Amino acid sequence: MSSKKRSHRLEKLARIYDAEIHPVWSQRFGQMLLRGLEIPPKSQILDVACSTGYPAVEIIRRMGEGSRLIALDAAAAMLDVARKKVEKLGVKGVFFRTEGIEPKLSFADDVYDLVVCNLGLTEVKNAPKALMEFARVTRPGGEVRATVPIEGTFQEFYDIFREVLTKQDKNDTIDRLNEHLKKNYKSPDMLENWMVAAGLRDVRIEVEEFTMLFKSSREFFFAPVIEYGPLQTWKDIAGTGQEMQDLFWYIKEAIDAYFEGRAFEVTVKAACLIGTKYEIDDDDETGQVMMVDVADIDPSGTTTDTQEIDLDEMVETVDRVDPVADKERVGWNEPVGEESMDGIDLDAFADDAVRPGHLDD
Repeated sequence: MSSKKRSHRLEKLARIYDAEIHPVWSQRFGQMLLRGLEIPPKSQILDVACSTGYPAVEIIRRMGEGSRLIALDAAAAMLDVARKKVEKLGVKGVFFRTEGIEPKLSFADDVYDLVVCNLGLTEVKNAPKALMEFARVTRPGGEVRATVPIEGTFQEFYDIFREVLTKQDKNDTIDRLNEHLKKNYKSPDMLENWMVAAGLRDVRIEVEEFTMLFKSSREFFFAPVIEYGPLQTWKDIAGTGQEMQDLFWYIKEAIDAYFEGRAFEVTVKAACLIGTKYEIDDDDETGQVMMVDVADIDPSGTTTDTQEIDLDEMVETVDRVDPVADKERVGWNEPVGEESMDGIDLDAFADDAVRPGHLDD
């Protein structure tokens, strides 16, 4: 996808996000993140991947005098929406910066009393390393909170996807599907290991389940939470050209047949990761925190030194536009390359769709 098309897509996403995606997706996760959240007086708070300003605005309403919140997002269009919301509140001590999570947060160690990230871990290549970054910039005794969808999310769709692939003897595609599920949806135990590996204590993983209802397969695939979320990855898994189109015909027909006369109910399993950064007194005489190995950390991954930001030099409610960061924001952990099929319509859902005759062969 060209940079121009990607930028246009992000601008459209920013326009529809609060009305179409936030109520059914990010708000449900964000409510978990906010539950029981205590904000100490004169806190320094970092909201990573703040999107259009939730839960940042709710946190701002809870902040006392002297507290500051720095909100980051890789997409300038999303950050613009968040900034306008904060400007309407008329509060001070809120700063915005166009910045992604990877390869490294551009802040010094031990800066923040609270670091939050609502669904931002779904946008990175290496979530365990991102959590280590959250912990690195958190002060000893400070708290890290992050939300993610976990294993079991969209299970009804994936069951149908797998059944279609099995019937069509698409073994290579099944392998791609399995790899996608393994990479993107973790167990609570795995998430707890990640938090401990990041140097956090008193770790807890809170899990909730909710459902989304769709009248038909068409409504499901064209719902913004799907279209701007995992749909592109599902297309990539299905293949290219006619092969991809045929598989989505089969998936469409399976969903509408199985759920004829009733809603297509899709499960979402949400997790909130909560942990506190170790203080020196929490550890042994050397002051060293014992880390556990996390198998999912890419051993070939590297971090790049970046300039550390002095908060006092940041301009209040002023954003630094970074077109490269915008280009990198694609979501659901799987970057879309220039060869992406994004923007290619699914034939099965065209207004004049006619089932290809070769599907009956």
